Amino acid sequence: MSARESRWAAVVRTPVGRCAAVLLLAVVALAVLAPMLWGDRATVVDTSAVQQGPSSAHLLGTDTLGRDILYRVLVATRLSVLLAVAATVLGVVLGLILGTAPSVLPRRSGRVVTWVVHTAVAFPALLLALFFAVIFGVGTTGAVLAIGLATAPSFARLTQTLSASVAGQDFIAAARVAGIGRIRMLVRHILPNIAEPLAVNATIGAGSALLAFAGLSFLGLGVQAPDYDWGRLLGEGLTRISLTPAPALAPCLAVVVTGLAFNLFGEAAAAALGVRTLSARGAGKQASPTPLTRNEVERGSEEAVLAVRDLRVSFPGPVEPVRGVSFAVRPGEAVGVVGESGSGKSLTALAAARLIESPGEVTAERLEFAGTELLGASDRELAPLLGGRLAMVFQDPMTSFNPVLSVGRQLAEVAEQHREMSRGEALARAVDRLRGVRVPAPERRAEQYPHEFSGGMRQRAMIGMGLMGSPRLIIADEPTTALDVTVQQQVLRLLADVRAIEGTALLLISHDVTVVAQTCDRILVMYAGRIVEELPAEGLFESARHPYTRALLAAVPDLDTDRDSPLPVIPGRPPEPDRVPFGCAFAPRCPRARDRCLGEDPELATDTDGHRVACWYPVADGEPAEKAATGGTA
Repeated sequence: MSARESRWAAVVRTPVGRCAAVLLLAVVALAVLAPMLWGDRATVVDTSAVQQGPSSAHLLGTDTLGRDILYRVLVATRLSVLLAVAATVLGVVLGLILGTAPSVLPRRSGRVVTWVVHTAVAFPALLLALFFAVIFGVGTTGAVLAIGLATAPSFARLTQTLSASVAGQDFIAAARVAGIGRIRMLVRHILPNIAEPLAVNATIGAGSALLAFAGLSFLGLGVQAPDYDWGRLLGEGLTRISLTPAPALAPCLAVVVTGLAFNLFGEAAAAALGVRTLSARGAGKQASPTPLTRNEVERGSEEAVLAVRDLRVSFPGPVEPVRGVSFAVRPGEAVGVVGESGSGKSLTALAAARLIESPGEVTAERLEFAGTELLGASDRELAPLLGGRLAMVFQDPMTSFNPVLSVGRQLAEVAEQHREMSRGEALARAVDRLRGVRVPAPERRAEQYPHEFSGGMRQRAMIGMGLMGSPRLIIADEPTTALDVTVQQQVLRLLADVRAIEGTALLLISHDVTVVAQTCDRILVMYAGRIVEELPAEGLFESARHPYTRALLAAVPDLDTDRDSPLPVIPGRPPEPDRVPFGCAFAPRCPRARDRCLGEDPELATDTDGHRVACWYPVADGEPAEKAATGGTA
């Protein structure tokens, strides 16, 4: 039994779920069998037994034509349930279309659909149902359309909310990088992940639709003679409720019990499923290329895989967490980006991969990947480029994969999309790539789901997904943060092997300065949304000149660290993106800060050896590093 099947089985094992399941099965059985068993008796007219009260011959009495009310209530189960289900299906389908339209349509059209949905949700569903019933006219068809259209807005808003929560997951970003189209993204990655809460709310919605349909029939707007449902029988019974209540209470009780069964099953499913109802070790270490000078960055050398100049990322507020970043990555080169949380490292990488969503805004004098300007290109133009030549490895390996698809299927999707392979060929390549990233038993593992992989194995599989194409650049956003030291070393070694064998460039983002120093050729140090220093990795510990870089290095413990002393940290906290101080952003925490630092922001200047540093008073060569303080925030 799969995990999904076991979760639904757990619903039935709860007392409420078991009771609701029994009631639903009884209603379904009655809807199927009652017309066959008692259909003829329910239509027999007996003028000698008109409007009789309950008796041994007629347990609930008879109507104005002498027909047995009990048989009519039982036979009406089929039409009542079918009409409620039909209206629910219509509402769910329309709600799905309206709720997912913003993900597929252009942005302006999507906003119009969202506005229409929010406006419709403001009106009570019953009022909308009455409005549509008047438009479509009385009768069964009109009532189904009215109730379906009335329930669609609330289901559409639920779909929009759930889709938005899934759209922020790493596996969705990975699919975008892979160049997956919007329709395919919706069908294969978003809808399967929101299917359970939608099913739960649809079940509850069926109970509401049943009640609404009974109300319309009671008012004479629904089922018309000679057909009958519970609402119509209730209306007929109320005319004589003062004489005998049974003809009115029987259909009323049927509506309540059936609606309760739908609602109880939905609530039990929500509780059981946790758904909120809303409504080679040294092989890759290549010789360090000469760091790019400022002029080379500004020219955007033609050999650079990724060329970035004056990159800025802003959000409403205004907030600008990335402020004028410029760098380049050469073919086969490994560039590391380090800095504290909030320094803008990940946003820089996401902007380079075109993964910054509205209301975020990305601007740059130049943002070029593999010779293509990213900001000026359309999504269709970028799909084959980003999907086949740019790969991303995200921080959390658990959220990097779609949990409802097998790992092999997700890897194969990239090859199907960009290499036009058949399903079988793509799966074979997926197995080969899993083998290439040293996943044991790749044939078996390809059929397993992400939760069946360990953290390190998921991260290897994520790298394998990036290699399904022929990537020229891998952006690894803290790929080892959630892993233990042993697995971390294995993942880093694998990235080094990929560079050596495939000639792929690497942009590695990490908090760990030592990891970057051991893995990369060149290091970019970021603080408060800017690059404050760029230098070769081999000279990091000896040649770092910015006080912030020196403080990061001093805060890293080693084997010689005194275990009886407090660990050194950098005093103070990084500035918030919307409260960056005037002058040098690091000045409030810097032991070398002077008046000039507080009023004037230093440019990223290039030394004679290509070393770039943004500091008015950098540490000179041979000058001992300042020790980080023992208090404050790391």
